[in-house]
Amino acid sequence: MTVETSAALPRSASAAAEMAGLAPFYRDWRWTGTIQAGGMGPGSPEMTGTGSARCLLIQDGLWYDCDFSQEQRLADGTPVLTWKLHWVTGWDARAGEYRASSADNNGPTLSIFRGRIDGATLTYESLDEALPRIRLTWILDGPDEARWRNEITLDGTTWSLIEEYRMVAPTG
Repeated sequence: MTVETSAALPRSASAAAEMAGLAPFYRDWRWTGTIQAGGMGPGSPEMTGTGSARCLLIQDGLWYDCDFSQEQRLADGTPVLTWKLHWVTGWDARAGEYRASSADNNGPTLSIFRGRIDGATLTYESLDEALPRIRLTWILDGPDEARWRNEITLDGTTWSLIEEYRMVAPTG
């Protein structure tokens, strides 16, 4: 006698409809802006930042994979550092929200964020409830331009600006 089993075969995930909402925010960008005095730690001076982002859809549209790079300088043009960040984001169906992970060269920490879209604004906040927490915001100002803000809360209530940039899509 033969016993038949019908095991469910694994299959690849499909991109969620929510991924289309991320498309205007995740593209190639160039930016310039200001890092606030104290933004890089107590006593740090105001700095300028000039950077770029390269973003690609990966794994059949399940995730955006982005590399960010930025040159930070003092007001007199003296180089301070080159910041680099790797960012992966997408729709987490199990959590019912956007999620992102970031790893950068400012420290050996992998950060996880939860995100939401409200009209022309995409906001991520640190998933960890421990303080301090970070909030990252993209605000679309037009089809080829946006603003990006990085804020911190030390008390869980009041947010302070660390840095803000005007982003434009490269032409050509």
